[in-house]
Amino acid sequence: MAANGKARWLIGGVLAACMGYGHAQCARLVVTADPAYPPMHWYDGTSLQGASIEIAKRVLDDLKIAYEVRYLGPFPRIMALAERGDVDMVATLKKTPEREAFLLFPKTPALSNPVGVFGFRERPFDYRERADLVPLRGGITRGNVFGNGLDEYIRDKLQVEESNSPDGNFDKLALGRIDYFITGYYTGMALLLKRGDEERFVPKSPFLVETPNYLALTRKGRCADKLDLIDARLAVLKKNGVLEELIRNSFARWKAHPVMVDR
Repeated sequence: MAANGKARWLIGGVLAACMGYGHAQCARLVVTADPAYPPMHWYDGTSLQGASIEIAKRVLDDLKIAYEVRYLGPFPRIMALAERGDVDMVATLKKTPEREAFLLFPKTPALSNPVGVFGFRERPFDYRERADLVPLRGGITRGNVFGNGLDEYIRDKLQVEESNSPDGNFDKLALGRIDYFITGYYTGMALLLKRGDEERFVPKSPFLVETPNYLALTRKGRCADKLDLIDARLAVLKKNGVLEELIRNSFARWKAHPVMVDR
């Protein structure tokens, strides 16, 4: 009996340790984001800012989940870290099959970001639908994906080249090296405001797509088990209008002080 009791005690201790270790893994959830996608998310030289960050902080504060917001470099590096599970949350992302291989997406989106076509005012062209872009030369920012079939259309039908930053694409557009630039509408307008040359570029209508963006958790990260809690809290905040308020406040903050450091 003593041996059996000791064995049961050892097994119980191992199980308790495992359970305790699993809890300790998510002692502090690490949040990061693309540092060059204002007004959704950007790096101001000191910390990550923007609507995505504010929504993530509000959700985690409400759930009393400890977290740390970290600037970790350019977007391609962010995605490599997420794939390895070296961060816990990327705020915010569009959902694609490729990303679902290493990211978990809640049911409730954090925000929606329409994707637009920008042209140079001095070189106008007719645009009514995406097919009008086929004979032209376009640009996108490396690492951007748009969802709702647009990425496949760009790959299969359009002549586009990648640049490392949205600023680079606007520069190429002004120089006539490309005819149009595809990017998130709000991001494009935010960068033009920062550059002080919004009068030189034209956002075309209609939008190409309007896709939801999510607070994504990494599958290999320490906090993947928090997905359902985060989704439930997002749903409540969305229903109460809190998400829209956070988005409006963040956009106003960028407009008042459009400072971004793109290292």
